[in-house]
Amino acid sequence: MNCDWTIALTLASRSIKRITRNTILRHRFVFDRPLFGFRTVGHASKHHLHSTVSSLNSKGEAGSSEGKRSVVARVKDLLFGQKTPKQEPIQEQPAQDYAAIFEPVIIKYQERELPKERWRRRNVLGTRRTGDAADESKNRPAGGHLGRKAEIAFKEEHRALLHPPVQSKTAKQKRSDYVNFRNMRSWVQVLTTPTADTPGTTLILHFDNKRYLIGNLAEGTQRACVQMGARLLKVSECFISGRTEWGNMGGLIGMILTLADAASSSAAASAEDTRKRALAKGKRMGCLEDEEKMRQLEEEAKKETSTRLTVFGAPNLNHTLATARRFVFRKGMPVDVHEISEGSGQREGEDEWAPYWADDNIKVWAMSILPSPIATSSALESAKAVGTVGPRKRSINEVYEREPVPDGGSMVTASSLTPKERDQLTVKAVVSEMFNSSWRLDTLYETSLNDVKLPASLFVRNAQTNKIEKYTGPLPGQRNRPGPTDPNMTVLVRKPWPGALIESLPPTEPAKEAVSYIIRNHTQRGKFHPERAMALKVEKGHKWAQLSSGNEVQNKDGETITPDMVLGESKEGGGLAVVDLPEAGYIDSLLARPEWREPKVMAGVGAVVWICGPGVAADSRVQSFMREFKALQHIVSSPEHCPNNISLDSAAAATLRLRQVDPARYEIPFHNNESAEQMQALPEGVHRAVRGQMVQLEPSMDVHTKQAIPNLSISDTEAETSPEVLEEAMKARTAVKEQREATHKWASGLPQGASEAEIVTLGTGSALPSKYRNVSATLLRVPGWGSMLFDCGENTLGQLKRVFPADELKQVLEELRMIFISHMHADHHLGTVGVIKAWYEEVHGCQPLPAGAARKDSFNTTNGLAVVSEPAMQHWLAEYASVEDYGFSRLAPLYITAAAPFKNIPSKLGWFVPPPDLAVLSHSDRMQRLAQNVVSPSLLSLADIQTVAVQHCHGARAVSITFPSGLKVSYSGDCRPSKAFTQTGKGSTVCIHEATFDDELQGDAEAKNHSTTSEALGVAQGMGAKACVLTHFSQRYQKLPVLEYSGSGNDEPAKAVTDNLPMSNNDIEDESTNPEDALEGPLEDVAATFPEQPPTETNGQQVDLPSTSKKPAETEAHRKSSAPEAVKFKLASDMKVCVAFDYMRVKVGDIAQMEKFTPALLKLFAEEEKPEASAAMEVVGKKGKAKQGKQGKGQRGNA
Repeated sequence: MNCDWTIALTLASRSIKRITRNTILRHRFVFDRPLFGFRTVGHASKHHLHSTVSSLNSKGEAGSSEGKRSVVARVKDLLFGQKTPKQEPIQEQPAQDYAAIFEPVIIKYQERELPKERWRRRNVLGTRRTGDAADESKNRPAGGHLGRKAEIAFKEEHRALLHPPVQSKTAKQKRSDYVNFRNMRSWVQVLTTPTADTPGTTLILHFDNKRYLIGNLAEGTQRACVQMGARLLKVSECFISGRTEWGNMGGLIGMILTLADAASSSAAASAEDTRKRALAKGKRMGCLEDEEKMRQLEEEAKKETSTRLTVFGAPNLNHTLATARRFVFRKGMPVDVHEISEGSGQREGEDEWAPYWADDNIKVWAMSILPSPIATSSALESAKAVGTVGPRKRSINEVYEREPVPDGGSMVTASSLTPKERDQLTVKAVVSEMFNSSWRLDTLYETSLNDVKLPASLFVRNAQTNKIEKYTGPLPGQRNRPGPTDPNMTVLVRKPWPGALIESLPPTEPAKEAVSYIIRNHTQRGKFHPERAMALKVEKGHKWAQLSSGNEVQNKDGETITPDMVLGESKEGGGLAVVDLPEAGYIDSLLARPEWREPKVMAGVGAVVWICGPGVAADSRVQSFMREFKALQHIVSSPEHCPNNISLDSAAAATLRLRQVDPARYEIPFHNNESAEQMQALPEGVHRAVRGQMVQLEPSMDVHTKQAIPNLSISDTEAETSPEVLEEAMKARTAVKEQREATHKWASGLPQGASEAEIVTLGTGSALPSKYRNVSATLLRVPGWGSMLFDCGENTLGQLKRVFPADELKQVLEELRMIFISHMHADHHLGTVGVIKAWYEEVHGCQPLPAGAARKDSFNTTNGLAVVSEPAMQHWLAEYASVEDYGFSRLAPLYITAAAPFKNIPSKLGWFVPPPDLAVLSHSDRMQRLAQNVVSPSLLSLADIQTVAVQHCHGARAVSITFPSGLKVSYSGDCRPSKAFTQTGKGSTVCIHEATFDDELQGDAEAKNHSTTSEALGVAQGMGAKACVLTHFSQRYQKLPVLEYSGSGNDEPAKAVTDNLPMSNNDIEDESTNPEDALEGPLEDVAATFPEQPPTETNGQQVDLPSTSKKPAETEAHRKSSAPEAVKFKLASDMKVCVAFDYMRVKVGDIAQMEKFTPALLKLFAEEEKPEASAAMEVVGKKGKAKQGKQGKGQRGNA
């Protein structure tokens, strides 16, 4: 088959069956590997994932209809045994550079026959039943063979996909004699150093036309970029150093999502900018009238503004991203991940010292370092002595119990492709679908109602209006939607995006490689000498510019003049090395690399940035190397040499001001600003890395410290607070003292000991981290029981380190008993691995469960930690454990079912069982296994735990937890008001409820499935909660509630808070029906693992879906209004309310005091608004348009 055709591929299986039934039985599913295709990069031909094949000719255009029929016919012949007319063989074309042309695209996933059914067919252990032969004969395909003919999944040339991208296009730049004629100023700036907020070291390389991220992309990196004002829109390459482990790349997923959203929002502006640059270049070249040349210039400009993101790093980076396939979904920004291992990147015939990667600005040499053999063997011996991380990972063939088949096995690959290469291609294809899928939320398929696999959102077309409407009629076999159904009725159903249907990834294991880089500018052209040009009779103007750009011209006499005739001597481009040594065991291997003494690599390199793990920078071998290469500038970034100073200045400054108002609830974030003299000594002339520090590469090499960000001054920040604010704060504290008796009376009505329970709001923002609010996380500390986390957004661990001193943090981690994840949006769970790893280090000393020990039997409440969430979360945690031992073997992964309180159906708590383990069991054994795994809340020393499904996204849950003392805490997660939540939360001591939007933004709340302030208060009041904590805000200054109580005698108008709100019931749809939701929130609802729908003969049709919003969203101007304001609410109970900010610590018994501080907070926020408003007005005066205020929005407009 011609290599320019899209290759339709499938896997071998003995038979294909549609086994999906319903949500409860979803864990039975066994999915095989994907069917792959490859599409041409750079062509915008429209296609649907749901089509099995498509065709492209060598120009990327649609092939002829005859060609399409030929491919489709062949695939049908292979899949279904149908005979089609024989086609003429297509001549094989010479192999091309596939790394430059193709990218993998998942077209379809095929379910496999369950092993137990195959066993029954083969009568293994006497499992065959009477009547099986008749059923098999009935279902046997026309070809007479139960199995499918295996197809080639990968060809030898596909190995190029594992090489660095676009190699053929950078061959010129990779040559050692390449000269860059576009000399540009370039420099590297330090964005982060190791602190509590930013555990990694991140650098950004600046050019006029591009930016490059280098180093670690740890949790907190994107928030630090916001704080630093680093513009990331021009970032198209990330060079991740070190090993593939969470401490190095825990912020990568969030960073990619942010870059994808920024690229999407700027697409229109980029198109206009592209046109302008092409016109400017055409004007300089004098070719504005040449239409063909202008088209070429515009195409070149489009390539420069490509939204493609390329990520380089150590092995397992693709696998790490692929584990997130159930909750990450973006369109329009291809992500290409290249894993660097020893010897990767060098092709046959290339110079021995050719760089691993190059573009028009830089050359990059990658060094993949393994620890010395002694260190490696000792680590292995230690692991053997203690035990293993978990049971041996089964191969993909073992998982699916594959058997040999006559036609060549379950998967056929080119003989030269190793299983490892095949697995790498598989996960690359999964990652490709996660960020550049053509799946659409509004594409629906006609399906018979009886054939629909539930749960699913169903639609019908109204015969009178021809509009698409939600189907609300009876459903076959559903107790909550009973009634007669029309078997011939046709409904419209959405198919899940393909990444959600991959049940298992290829096996992997932790990788030891740590990657370092040497990065250089290209050789810079010499100075242009006008006198030489004039002597050679070259006309001044355009021809001089051409010579400066490296192009030949003709002089007045028609002679050819080359650039070297008028330019001075060129010089080597400036560069630096970024060395990442996580442990001392890597030192010898790194220092022995030949690159350090090879002029073709090191010429022009003037600095080395050392990213060092504990104890590495002080090692005598490293310091000897620094002295040997003393001509280079050495910059060290390590925990011992970089103080734990505050790196999120805006959030810390806001907390300091809040502390001046309410010192009982807010403290100075814990940090230290040790001077250089107090830190460990370094060799003379070696610099410590400082945030903001710059290493200039061109036009000359130098290290600048004047750009370094000064440490936040506590005294100076507090001095900025006006006397009026401090006066109001004093009044509030006086009022608290005067009302002490009334507060004590209210607190006496709480359950015993509940007053001392503490709520710590670690993240109170929504969508993504902003300067002032981190993403969702709330810590609950219950004396005598321990601690639990409600959600765990990115960098929750960093927030904990700022709130608690080291000794108290140790106690918090030791007593951590449970993490509850409300739903699978990234802003609610991407900090989970980091917190678990810190707990694992503190409680278990990083020692996994001993070999052979049963996790279930070994769990105890004194040193055990449970993660309670939906199966998708447990899948992710289990799969990531193959990449890194972060403590998964010590966890209790628990699923919990949604209760139906109005039907008296409670939640069930149970141990999570991977679907492949259930798939091999009979129905009765499977039910018995599930029943055996059900556990009582007493396993966690709880009296009760109940969750209900809420209206936000697939799998969203609100939870109510009752402790043995009688304390009851209810947490909403993200949701619209819920009757079921109000019911299960009856009698709550505290309700922690999201209040994403002010009441004026009711339309936004409905459209985006969030709650307003009054709705949150209404839910809390409806459940009879004693106190309500409002959190998860879409803006910096949430309107503060001023509460009035019934019978207060105050006649001033106030908004009545009622529990008689329009609330969702418990029959929650599994997906949002609003297509705008695909652009809202950090992740899409559609990424959940929905059942695959039956195949249809018709193509999908794009439709206008009905919106769930009852009224339109508010205007952008209204949405951007975030000025501090008080809004009065009238409550029908004595419920106490507080508005949460990051770093707030409040005891339940003290919540009643907080309303006294509202006037002082309003005055404080009004003062903070003034300088930022003035700055915005100044921009208006200078530029004629307002710049987005610093305080209001995050990078998406809903931060």
